[in-house]
Amino acid sequence: MKKTIYLDHAATTPVSRSVLEAMLPYFSDCAGNASAVYGAGREARKAVEKARKQAADAIGAEPREILFTSGGSESDNLALKGTAFALKDRGRHLITSAIEHPAVLNTCRWLEKQGFDVTYIQPDSKGMISPDKVRDAVRNDTILISVMAANNEIGTIEPVADIGAIAHEKGILFHTDAVQAVGSIPVNVNEWNADLLSISAHKFYGPKGTGVLFIRRGTRIDNLIHGGEQERGLRAGTENVAGIAGLGRAIEEATAHLEENAKKNAYLRDRLLHGILDHIPDVKLNGPEAGRLPNNCSICFDRIDGEALLLRLDLAGIAASSGSACTAGSQEISHVLRAVGLTEKEARGSLRLTTGADNTEEEIDESIRILSEIVEDLRLMYHG
Repeated sequence: MKKTIYLDHAATTPVSRSVLEAMLPYFSDCAGNASAVYGAGREARKAVEKARKQAADAIGAEPREILFTSGGSESDNLALKGTAFALKDRGRHLITSAIEHPAVLNTCRWLEKQGFDVTYIQPDSKGMISPDKVRDAVRNDTILISVMAANNEIGTIEPVADIGAIAHEKGILFHTDAVQAVGSIPVNVNEWNADLLSISAHKFYGPKGTGVLFIRRGTRIDNLIHGGEQERGLRAGTENVAGIAGLGRAIEEATAHLEENAKKNAYLRDRLLHGILDHIPDVKLNGPEAGRLPNNCSICFDRIDGEALLLRLDLAGIAASSGSACTAGSQEISHVLRAVGLTEKEARGSLRLTTGADNTEEEIDESIRILSEIVEDLRLMYHG
């Protein structure tokens, strides 16, 4: 069977061998409940607290500011809903961007139904959120600003440090969804002025179903899940010890090798992008040329249907995406591509390719060759 060329690392990454090895003992030999007082429980607790420190060290936080969750979506929900309800007596206005992940946007829409007011900041044509626009949107009753660190579809790295500074200047809490950022660019909660920050392990070679919400010490937040007193009473439920241990190892490795991994990904990304631009006519890059995630290549192909392109690539053994993995299968065009000004045809003809640790130059060159042939064939088939 031909090996798949995997170019969808923004959607998810495989668990690395070292991460799997760190997880395995907690499925069998050390399978105790981390809340138990006997030996197996203490071993499990030790693993959880080790991972808490690993996650904290990776983002410049304190271990007690790390809350383990099931992933980015839960972290976003907890950050927004938890803050909104904890501070509702002080104000009911939130600010976010129009190009956030659905975990943020759909949470904001739900909060609007609960009597909160949300302002959605529009990006420029490259997906950049202007700090000045955020400042202009602040009201006396604003309690939270939430802007993602880097866009999951077009890779734009946002000026979150400046936006966080505005929030603090106004006495407002600042949350950033850093799911795409961790493992790709340096992340520091203090430099970013973040009070809340979301992380998901499966974006940096950790296990699915495990994440983090950083909650700055002293920040008030209501819990979503009620039950036991796990995670300081903010997130009830028996800890996923194996997953947490895997997250700890993954984030430690991602941080330790951040510069070399980013350099490799950027090289492969640029080789892919320039190869596409050189070999396929009538294409353009979505998002900025500079100031984007090192592994992100979002391309718009004129006179091409993205779904047909994806299917043909799949048949040829190349895994890619037409946008966010969380909207795959939807008949609606990407809200991100729409917000940055693409027409419906342009948005439907867009493809997201994201490189990763195991990709090679040979795979990139083979992908360019196959993509060129498929695009030419589809254009001939539908346009003559």
